[in-house]
Amino acid sequence: MSENQYGFDTLAIHAGTAPDPATGARQVPIYQTTAYVFRDAEHAAKLFNLEEVGYIYSRLTNPTVAALANRVAALEGAAGGIACSSGHAAQIMALFPLMQPGCNIVASSRLYGGTITQFSQTIKRFGWSAKFVDTEDLAAVEAAIDENTRAVFCETIANPGGYISDLDALAKIADAAGVPLIVDNTTATPYLCRPIEHGATLVVHSATKYLTGNGTVTGGIVVDSGKFDWSASDKFPSLSQPEPAYHGLTFHAALGAMAFTFHSIAVGLRDLGMTMNPQGAHYTLMGIETLALRMERHVANAKAVAEWLEKDPRIEGVTYAGLESSPWNERAGRIVPKGAGALFTVAVKGGYDACVKLVDNLKLFSHVANLGDARSLIIHPASTTHRQLEPEQQVKAGAAPNVVRVSIGIEDVKDIIADLDQALAKATA
Repeated sequence: MSENQYGFDTLAIHAGTAPDPATGARQVPIYQTTAYVFRDAEHAAKLFNLEEVGYIYSRLTNPTVAALANRVAALEGAAGGIACSSGHAAQIMALFPLMQPGCNIVASSRLYGGTITQFSQTIKRFGWSAKFVDTEDLAAVEAAIDENTRAVFCETIANPGGYISDLDALAKIADAAGVPLIVDNTTATPYLCRPIEHGATLVVHSATKYLTGNGTVTGGIVVDSGKFDWSASDKFPSLSQPEPAYHGLTFHAALGAMAFTFHSIAVGLRDLGMTMNPQGAHYTLMGIETLALRMERHVANAKAVAEWLEKDPRIEGVTYAGLESSPWNERAGRIVPKGAGALFTVAVKGGYDACVKLVDNLKLFSHVANLGDARSLIIHPASTTHRQLEPEQQVKAGAAPNVVRVSIGIEDVKDIIADLDQALAKATA
């Protein structure tokens, strides 16, 4: 039975790995090594010329890290993937082969605050820029794309508000413009959504979140569908034109569906150095083994908590797309049919001050700048993760001052609700 015939749960345990041929070790070993001995001079030359696949130096490739990239690629239905040092690193790695000075991306205005800052401020230093558009307005997305646009970027389930992007519609717009759709699938994971099946070209993850699932790792993943024609225009010279550093090798012509993946390793990781450490990759591999089980509980708990909060008179509103009252409920059934995730926002009566009191009085919830942990987590975005944004940007991103973001864990749901109940009583007294 070939790997692509296995079900999701089986792939989450087996994909990208096999018993260690040297020792028979069943779990993927942590290859804590910097370099690898070449068989001979000819072998070394072939590796450096990309004529043979193998290991040279752990800034580029490492067996443990490669196993993780291959597993996530299998779960996403991708041709290949790379693992790197963080989710933010994954976003830069995704853009790096596509962009040149003067190029832009069209990005959703409903992104995580740190991503908005990275795209609005930091990428300017590369000579790149971003146009932020409400992706609910498809005509505006289409109008924002110009001759210098190189990608459309969105999140499957937007952080913090839980908004569900219409991936199929965005993919059609991007495809018509001859540019890839890049989807951040962190909050959905491939268990809830495989964006490539909805037309995405590239998928990025913060492995820090649900993939690892226990708050121990900082890491990122980029996977490529292998379906985009990088040579259809002159927009992507890094992939469609000869590469001087490899004696004129043209990545797309030579490597086809694996062009983006190999370029990201041979050029991106080589020169940007955003390398994931093998111990972190090992932890994430172990986390992924239970991804399906955890996501089932995350979703079930989130739905129960959201339904309870929606009925509570101390709450102004809940953004969970799994609620029948949500304007995104129908779309959630199409994009994330197994459930709308476990991340959403809650508007608390009493505004900013009530939100701060709620956070300070919770006992089971952890107040952290993270999500996707097995534990239930909370944060007040307007004073933390989205603090750097202007008030109008905060509202557009779903992080208004009267809003808290919750990441519902896999504890007993009765305990989660009881903790919220007692803290709300103190926050709104």
